[in-house]
Amino acid sequence: MSAPEASVQVSFKNRAKTALADRTLKIAIDRTTGTAEAKRAVAVAAFPEFQDARARGRAIKDHVIAYLDHYLEQFERNATASGAKVHWASDDAEARAIITRICLDAKARLVTRSKSMLGEEIGLPHALADAGIERVETDLAEHIIQLAGEAPSHIVWPAMHRTREQVAELFKIAHHPPPAADDPATMVQSARRELRAKFLGADIGISGSNFLVADTGATCTVTNEGNAELTTTPPRIHIVTAGIEKIVPTTAHALSLLRLLVRSATGGELTQYTTFHCGPKRPGDADGPEEMHIVLVDNGRTRMLANEFREMLRCIRCGACMNHCVVYRQIGGHAYGGTYPGPMGSVLTPVLNGLAGSRDLPNACTMNGRCAEVCPVEIPIPTLLRAWRIRSWRERLEPGSLRAGIGVWAVLARRPGLYRLASRIGVRAIRLFGKGGWITRLPLAGGWTAHRDLPRPTGRTFMDQYRAQQADKGDRP
Repeated sequence: MSAPEASVQVSFKNRAKTALADRTLKIAIDRTTGTAEAKRAVAVAAFPEFQDARARGRAIKDHVIAYLDHYLEQFERNATASGAKVHWASDDAEARAIITRICLDAKARLVTRSKSMLGEEIGLPHALADAGIERVETDLAEHIIQLAGEAPSHIVWPAMHRTREQVAELFKIAHHPPPAADDPATMVQSARRELRAKFLGADIGISGSNFLVADTGATCTVTNEGNAELTTTPPRIHIVTAGIEKIVPTTAHALSLLRLLVRSATGGELTQYTTFHCGPKRPGDADGPEEMHIVLVDNGRTRMLANEFREMLRCIRCGACMNHCVVYRQIGGHAYGGTYPGPMGSVLTPVLNGLAGSRDLPNACTMNGRCAEVCPVEIPIPTLLRAWRIRSWRERLEPGSLRAGIGVWAVLARRPGLYRLASRIGVRAIRLFGKGGWITRLPLAGGWTAHRDLPRPTGRTFMDQYRAQQADKGDRP
């Protein structure tokens, strides 16, 4: 069982409660998300065409989704013509079987892996371990969480939940020799020294792909560390894993989306390394793998084509929705319990794991709409979360107490006079629990007051205050 699968067994509310009590976690999250939010704002302000670029990005993704079969077949033809072998996986189990079979047939003992959330989605790390194959994560943040035995907590910064001080302690235990100091430069140098021999000794390198280019059959990796290039080039075999929605018609379309991806993810204009891989090594090439395999994974994506979650297939995995989410910034990524955290995960986890075990995620959203505002391809995430809430209600997955409470509210809401009377009584009753202008405990609302204080009501309902205000305006000359 993968780490995300294991965490699903604990309720979201319990995971969130644990995360809210972890002050170190809050420090780690604030350090990264605050910086990411500020850098994105600067990058967008310096790019006057950003809104036009968003519209173009949305149009590109919508076009590809509408003609997905055409572009996937074109990609397969061109990738095959370039010497790559294309494999199709209908679900996570088939994807794991294909990849482990390639590794075992090659008698691989050491595999290096560049960061790929799809690999986490299909449970690849555990599949390789079960097959007796040593796996080395080469992304610095993935290296950190591999040492810690943890799953990623963010899709761009997998070790966001770890502070520099915690990382230093991990490296002191796992690196030989340990880093001489705990400043970032020294620790990066230590990781580089640990990983260099693994890069050069690996039998197989496994990467993800940010884009699949249909008219060339190329795959594209986007990184800032260069680890993807060292993962895909020295080993004898290169395996690419990618979701079928990563397809784009041409390189020009990939570059249009790249302008959105990098600004939204890190606040930069371009990453340090953007590499297009087109087949294995050819005669005369100085380097490159002897074999290239591309595993295209469905795993629920074609189901999304036909339902109300189709727009989620636009996602380019930038992480902006997480960096701006008020819920994520309080509880971090592990509390969500799935491969994908944050707002995007609250939409995708019910697709991957089923709604019955993840219905709390769509209900955790405050519906403030910030995720939709910053999404570079204009995915209406609150609308999709509301669709899951509707499904949950129709499938009667909500607790009986919630259904009863909403039933009582519905009775009152259909009777305006009774509703206003109940509201007036309720506001005055709630005031009795307030001290110093705040309410720290409230019967039947422990979920609200356990980790936050509520402002004490003024003593009048909104409608009463509104009527009084309008009456004052009417009395003025």
